[in-house]
Amino acid sequence: MTVLATRNSLHEYIRFADEKKIKALYTIVEDEINENHDVWTNEFLQEMQKRSGELATGKAKGGDWLNIKEKAKKILNKTGK
Repeated sequence: MTVLATRNSLHEYIRFADEKKIKALYTIVEDEINENHDVWTNEFLQEMQKRSGELATGKAKGGDWLNIKEKAKKILNKTGK
């Protein structure tokens, strides 16, 4: 099973699992969730500021959200995921 398929399977399982099972699963991964939860590090924020500046000055090109979303949907449809 691919990582994506495993991830989707877990998402579906968690959506409908009873409270006892959710608590048990959370207990297993709680420490890791708390360690890795904050992605808004200084390094990440600096990178986003740099990229935002490159877009504003024209140094980098970007796309609008609707076009990007459509491209992503097409890719997912081609891969059957």
